[in-house]
Amino acid sequence: MKKRTLFTCQQCGCQSPKWLGRCPDCGQWNSLVEESVTPQRGAARGTATASSTPQRLTEVATSKEDRLLCGIGEFDQVLGGGVVAGSLILIGGDPGIGKSTLLLQAISRLSEQGGALYVTAEESTRQVRMRADRLGVRAENLYLLAETSLEAVLEQVRALKPGFLVIDSIQTIFTAALDSAPGSVSQVRECAGRLMQVAKGDAIPTFLVGHVTKDGAIAGPRMLEHMVDTVLYFEGEPGHPYRILRAVKNRFGSTNEIGVFQMKDSGLAEVGNPSELFLSERPEGAAGSAVVPAMEGSRPILVELQALVSGSSFGTPRRTTMGIDHNRVSLLVAVLEKKVGLSLLSQDIFLNVAGGVRLDEPAIDLGVMAALASSHLNRPIAARTIVFGEVGLAGEVRAVSHPELRVKEAARLGFDRCFLPAGSLKSVTAPAGLQLIGVKSAGEVMDGIFD
Repeated sequence: MKKRTLFTCQQCGCQSPKWLGRCPDCGQWNSLVEESVTPQRGAARGTATASSTPQRLTEVATSKEDRLLCGIGEFDQVLGGGVVAGSLILIGGDPGIGKSTLLLQAISRLSEQGGALYVTAEESTRQVRMRADRLGVRAENLYLLAETSLEAVLEQVRALKPGFLVIDSIQTIFTAALDSAPGSVSQVRECAGRLMQVAKGDAIPTFLVGHVTKDGAIAGPRMLEHMVDTVLYFEGEPGHPYRILRAVKNRFGSTNEIGVFQMKDSGLAEVGNPSELFLSERPEGAAGSAVVPAMEGSRPILVELQALVSGSSFGTPRRTTMGIDHNRVSLLVAVLEKKVGLSLLSQDIFLNVAGGVRLDEPAIDLGVMAALASSHLNRPIAARTIVFGEVGLAGEVRAVSHPELRVKEAARLGFDRCFLPAGSLKSVTAPAGLQLIGVKSAGEVMDGIFD
């Protein structure tokens, strides 16, 4: 059949019959690449080709999904309790963050439950074996395949019939059915679609490793994240040994679950108690330090907020944040200035979440304000005091979700005083040794903390 040429944006997948300097959909410059498309023969338009028939919802057979555990507790928790048969899991992260290391450790244990095929499209089998020796991986039922052709990979899958499949990475796999280069939007979309059919049809859990762009998003079409069942992001700050595996989409479990790992010479070691780890190096009696209980999925994690407020030597004061939304901090500074009476508009403000964690929930508002006020007044917060709550523009403290879990985690780690919204106080039972203090305004919190 006659081929035709289209120009496809490598960022969003938008197609145009002619080349454009800027994508009309996403606005990216110089992202349209020429690709040849061959129309495939198929059923005539409007002709019904589906062989299935509609069923009543109550007549659909159901069965309890059995989870397959890999033995790495943090990894199983992020997946929602284990791997589901036939699921398609996409893992993205910066280069060198540890994606291949984590998958090799996990798949080596899963291979004991039915064999596994690890397709390494970026490394040789010798390089993977060297990494396995360093990690101490000894898996008799783990097969390695250095291949970039999708047709060759699927042929080996049909021959071996593995229980698990790993593609490292999806951007380097290509199919001969398309003329475009590996990593292009059309190649990634087509390869992922055919792998999804294999995973669902043969009930083979499949892990896909995805490259990320300079903005931190998974490279390729956005459709890739919609096709898979689970999307995991592997995060980590440069200079920190800790890695965070975060679920941003999960059809079989809770979203925003995280798993905490520590990078060692022998590989990634799971951190079973992240709260204790993040608070282990907290300075004693230092102004500007506050502890907040943040919810990550279904688990509470206690983290330290560090603030530094100092006089500005420039006309425009600086606002620098790490691990927290910059605009949210600016809003809370304005509330402290207007409602509490602290003069901060002419001060340089630096705020950091210790340990490389990123927080994005409103329940940490009160902790941010406490840390900023502590640094500005040069008065430390009591070491065993914890603060959480959402703050509105009028300075009121609003109730937050899961206060019971946050309070229990604070009591377990030995905290003896907790400032929380008065609206949440009625739904919380005070654990032994922990004093709960309900507050209604930001000014009331400051009076109680620095009394």
